[in-house]
This record gives sequence, C-alpha cells and structure tokens, in this order.
Amino acid sequence: MTNPTPLMRLVAGVWGFKTLAVGVELGLFTRLAGGRTMTVDQAAAEFGLPDRPADLLLAASASLGLLEKAGDGYRNSELAEQFLVEGRPYYFGAQVRYSDQRTYLPWHRIGEALRTDRPLTWDPESQQSMFDTSDPEMLAQFWDAMFSTSSFTAAALADAYDFSGHSRLLDVGGGAGAFPIEFCRRLPELRATVLDLPHVCVRARERIAEAGLTGRIGTVAGDFLADPALPGGHDVILLSMILHDWDEPTNRALLARCHAALPSGGAIVVCELLLNDERTGPPEAALMGMNMLVETEGGRNYSGAEYGAWLTDAGFVDVRTVPFDAPGANGAVVARRP
Repeated sequence: MTNPTPLMRLVAGVWGFKTLAVGVELGLFTRLAGGRTMTVDQAAAEFGLPDRPADLLLAASASLGLLEKAGDGYRNSELAEQFLVEGRPYYFGAQVRYSDQRTYLPWHRIGEALRTDRPLTWDPESQQSMFDTSDPEMLAQFWDAMFSTSSFTAAALADAYDFSGHSRLLDVGGGAGAFPIEFCRRLPELRATVLDLPHVCVRARERIAEAGLTGRIGTVAGDFLADPALPGGHDVILLSMILHDWDEPTNRALLARCHAALPSGGAIVVCELLLNDERTGPPEAALMGMNMLVETEGGRNYSGAEYGAWLTDAGFVDVRTVPFDAPGANGAVVARRP
C-alpha cells in the first residue's frame, strides 16, 4: 500500500542538511580528524553545549553517515574524514557554508521566484549579476565553495575523459582554477589558461601559486559574455558548470565563440549536471535547475541532447556524452571542431 513516508523523507531533508551545516560550523569533523573519538561529555565540554544537544548532534550525525560509533564515543566516518576536515585536498565544507549562509534563506521564498521569474539572491534592477556585489566576504565564500565542489568534480572528469591528447586548455569562467590545477597535477605536459573577471583572476592566481603551478597555468581577465572573441592558442576549451547559468540564446552565442577560438581538431568539453532527455531527472540536475531560478535570471539545467544539438548547430562534430559521478556534474558533452 502506498504511504506518505517518501514525502516525510523530503520534509526531513532540510533537517539533515542543517545537521551537517552546524557540524561544519562547529568544526566537529576537523576536531575528529585522524581517528580521534569523542564522547557526548567531551563534545558538550569542547563546544560549550548542554548534554542533551551534544548527544542529539552526535547521534544525528551518525545517522547521516557522517560519524561512526566507537565504544562510548563517535569518530569520523570515511566520508567526513576525506571531505569535511579542513585542509584536506577535497574539503567540501566551503560548499556547505556557502549554501547555508547564502542560498537557504532565499529558498524559503521559492514561490515568489516561480511567480516572478526573478532571482532571489540578488537584485537585477541594481546589480548586473550575482557577482556584482560590494560584499567581498560573500564573494570569497562563493569562490571557496565553487573551488571545493569543482576540485573533486575535476578529478572525476579527468578519470572519465582523457585530456592527455591536448596540450593547451582554456577554462572559460574557470573561477579559482580548480579544474586546471587538477588536470595539470596529473598531466605534466599540459598548460592551461583561466578566463574570468579581473577580481576572480586574482583569486585564481593565489590558488595556482599555492599549488605550485604558476609557470603552467595563466590567467586572462575578461568577460566571456561581452568580449567579442575568446583567447586563441588552445586546443581544448572547458565550460564547467557555466552554461546552466544562462538562457539558450546566450549559451548558443558562447558556443559559437568557442568554435571560432579553436583550431581544426580542437575539442570542447561541456561539464554539467545533465538532465535526461525526458527532463524527468536525475534529481541532482533537476533541483539544480530550481536553484538556478533562485540565483540567476535565465539559467536552468539542460539535457545532454540539448547541448549536443547546440554544439552541432555551432559547427562541432563527433558529439558524445561521457557520464561520471561528482558533486558538481554527472557528465560531460564532448565535441570536436572539424
């Protein structure tokens, strides 16, 4: 018999996220790094909590697979140890913090976004985009969150698609450079360029220097939507988590400029959370589309077939979809300029 339990799981979804978010906020998982075990009494003392909240937090975190019970205490699960300890290569806490502080409250007004078709996290009447803000802390949170999500996604893409056949990568809207950093660590012969807004390039150069890759990854300050042409001299162009920010005409125009910037035989890689062709899922892609309603003017998530059609119309050939599993994308649509 059908029952409403699946609906209750949806209701409780926000409870799970907020449990994760408060654990990150407290530094719970970082304190448990390296196999340390923490009892309820220790948690209460270290975080300044009464016993009951400390007990509930540890139990709830264990129920979500973030902690494991060890005797009278709790320790990090493998998931938390790898992704929720600050300083680890694929630390995901920045994405958790950004979502908690920036997007969750606007989501409470999702009905307004549906009725008005206007973003909720910024004002189109006074700002040019979500990146047009006088709040440097918010921008820093955003780029840290994107770097967090992009680093592991880049590793998954590198496992799924062989970049070794390319020598020069252009990462359009590359943010802080997570993708080129991951690729260049794996491929000693690869050189890369990050194209993004001037203040973003500053952030990218910092991350690139921290990775010891200043000599191999450069930056070009520009606006990939407004500039008449993209930088040349590259044999592969990456658009990762970019096209879902914009409407179809904007995306088609950008793909045409990518085609013009590539040499014959050059490749384009569109890395996204792809909808299926029926536009019925997967949930990660469809719900990210709803998030685009909250955060952009014209963005949505598209299917691999839609991207393939646009690429073909732009003059690309040999279009194919490469699936993989990552937090920022579930596949890449790849094509070649003849």
